[in-house]
Amino acid sequence: MIVGSGVNPRRPAHPNDIDRRRIERALKSRDRYRYVSASITLVAGGYLIKSPCCSRNIDTEGGIIEVALLRHDSASGWWKVFRKDHKQCVWKLHSTHRRLAAVTDLLNADPERLFWQ
Repeated sequence: MIVGSGVNPRRPAHPNDIDRRRIERALKSRDRYRYVSASITLVAGGYLIKSPCCSRNIDTEGGIIEVALLRHDSASGWWKVFRKDHKQCVWKLHSTHRRLAAVTDLLNADPERLFWQ
């Protein structure tokens, strides 16, 4: 470790609060359910995105549902994006991306409504 670099080689790069805020800010530009606030939680290796279920397709009471799970692979540097299969209660790998901006662009557009259900 280089003294004074501020980098801890034992601490993983993700999750971190700077990227959590970056994701939070980016999701304000999404196409679906802009009138509710998504929450981004730090989880091992990434971020969990939750939001109120406005469509009531998943939760008829409009409760908080899991929207996406973002995991950063520190070995490859790629982002893995998972969508929630609410019927089976499992996470399914949706895609991989080199940059976090590509991930938030995907979540913001969501043309097939796989995330913002």
